[in-house]
Amino acid sequence: MKEQYQKTIAGLDAMVDEGIVPGISYAIFDHEQEYREVKGLAEVQTEKEPLRKGMQYDLASLTKVIGTVPVIAMAIQEGRLRLDDPVKKYLPLFTDPRPTVRNLLTHTSGICGYIPHRDELSAEELKQAYLTQQHVDSSLNRQIRYADVNFLYLGWIAEQVYGEPIQQLIQNRVLKPLKMTGASFNPDVKNCVPTEIQAQRGLIRGVAHDPKAYILGAECGCAGMFATLDDLLVYGRALIETNLDGLFSADTVNQLFRDQTLILGEHSRSLGWKLLHATNDHHLMISHTGFTGTWLILDREEDQGMIVLTNRVHPSAKNDAYLQARDQLFATYLHEKESN
Repeated sequence: MKEQYQKTIAGLDAMVDEGIVPGISYAIFDHEQEYREVKGLAEVQTEKEPLRKGMQYDLASLTKVIGTVPVIAMAIQEGRLRLDDPVKKYLPLFTDPRPTVRNLLTHTSGICGYIPHRDELSAEELKQAYLTQQHVDSSLNRQIRYADVNFLYLGWIAEQVYGEPIQQLIQNRVLKPLKMTGASFNPDVKNCVPTEIQAQRGLIRGVAHDPKAYILGAECGCAGMFATLDDLLVYGRALIETNLDGLFSADTVNQLFRDQTLILGEHSRSLGWKLLHATNDHHLMISHTGFTGTWLILDREEDQGMIVLTNRVHPSAKNDAYLQARDQLFATYLHEKESN
């Protein structure tokens, strides 16, 4: 296992050794085999704290695919929601009749707009602003433009369907059934890996780094989840090996591995996930990243995956070296997994 992924493992370790990230927790799995590593520091400022096994990371946008996508997918399975329902059917304050649930999931909605002093608003004010101060531009069904607003809307749609805030739905319908015991929206602060040190908020630890998630709390479907490496291994394996432990039908999982946009030609978005093409036979894999320094790649056909958790925004989010290293590691991993 270690020999097969030698360059990938060396690259992951180098992120810590070269100071690109303070610490890293990662796992590579291939059928029943697993290789795991935890190394480096959880905190470098204001104190130095070693990274420990079982620490909880701010997953940032992995919240979208680990939490919100399953809740929406289950609503579709249950017939409570349809992919091509208009957004305004569930969120009438948003008056444009064109964008659909599918558009939100594939980031093809064209919904955009600047909200002045966004980070200074209350939760109620911020939600109202997102529903009434956004517009739809010409990219609707023409361009994939990744935006958190799509998953804010999906969270609020789920709340309309089920009558509970999205984060509560995720906890009860995804995290508890899968026994993801370290995954939470209210984690143990002492067990959390810190993120950024900001002038206004100080050292951010145990609360969402994302400002929208910090304000909206339980009503945020785009970020806010904390989890351990073990939790993501449970989730990743369950998704590609057991249809999310039976929470999904086989057809629902199939939908995650298909282009779901309505744009002509082949495109890289399924329901929430980014699609990657295998170079050997062009079968599709799914992947997602998080701003705080998290990512995962899952290959259902080969029963393989890579899960990486880092604290790349600690102590500062200005870290271009991380983005370059991450992109290189994506390429290295895909090459090694397909060449053996």
